[in-house]
Amino acid sequence: MDRAARRRLIAKGRVGRDPATFTRFQIIAGLAAGRSHREVADQLAVSASVVSNVKRRYLDGGLAALADGRRLNGPRKLTPAFLARLREVLAHTPEDFGWQRPTWTRELLAIEMGRQGCVMVSVCVLGRALRRIGARLGRPKPIVRCPWPSARRKRRLRELKRLAASATDAEPVLYVDEIDIHLNPKIGRDWMLRGTQRLIMTPGKNEKFYVAGALDVRRRRVVFTGEERKNSSLFVALLDRVLAEYPRARTIHLILDNYIIHKSNVAMRALDALDGRIRLHFLPPYCPDANRIERLWQDLHANVTRNHRCATLDELLVRVRAFLRAYNNDPAICSLLREAA
Repeated sequence: MDRAARRRLIAKGRVGRDPATFTRFQIIAGLAAGRSHREVADQLAVSASVVSNVKRRYLDGGLAALADGRRLNGPRKLTPAFLARLREVLAHTPEDFGWQRPTWTRELLAIEMGRQGCVMVSVCVLGRALRRIGARLGRPKPIVRCPWPSARRKRRLRELKRLAASATDAEPVLYVDEIDIHLNPKIGRDWMLRGTQRLIMTPGKNEKFYVAGALDVRRRRVVFTGEERKNSSLFVALLDRVLAEYPRARTIHLILDNYIIHKSNVAMRALDALDGRIRLHFLPPYCPDANRIERLWQDLHANVTRNHRCATLDELLVRVRAFLRAYNNDPAICSLLREAA
């Protein structure tokens, strides 16, 4: 085969836009140029056996034998309509379709897709379909419905967003919340070798410590303190730390949830003694996602408390405080640690 014929052969293989088919045409062109099986295999990064098989297919059936053999399998099953319907099914739970099971499996999804009038596919094909639409096997998030009417809740959240956007040095705005630190580690997902399972030794008897924090999203700094009990004194101690951090502020605005220690008589008396230097702005009930410090707590759990191996609570608290101080020195560290995890 001369050079022009080889170039036409390669061009014909490229038309189909199938990488595997194009490689087969390149193999035949390479052999036709007088190269050995090993030379062709090394050039195209395939094994020598692949080169031999392609040569045999060409000798038996000509150029037609180099095409993708799956063209005879019938119409493709994972059509756009199938994938679109699969997205719609995944937006619901099995119970919405009459199944007595709260979670999906690939087997159940395949059966339900058949009931929806789609072509029946195997579990393996259904798995490819899930990957193609970007579905993932994740952990659901428990929530509680806000009892406020939707319009009222949205209006309140917009007001708090405008307040945060208008923060100044004279009137800083901080998001406040508390986090529970347990000696018994939170168990989370981690990478492991196949056939192995990472073991986390738990102390057995749990101990707790509570950290209260106030996040200034404008300065990207967190003011924090901690105590052994989650009560009004913990909140009052945080107020004292906030005042010490902002000595020149005219009014400090705190956005926080409706937890009882934020509204107790002890907390109200402490606020009255400050002559209005600190004002509380409460979120709608059961709206934790609107509290921006929650993301910092998630990072703390992901990088410190989850799957930890600290033998004592004091050792764990050293790491907690070090993480929060590191955030104040460089807030990007939390994002970096999250990406590394």
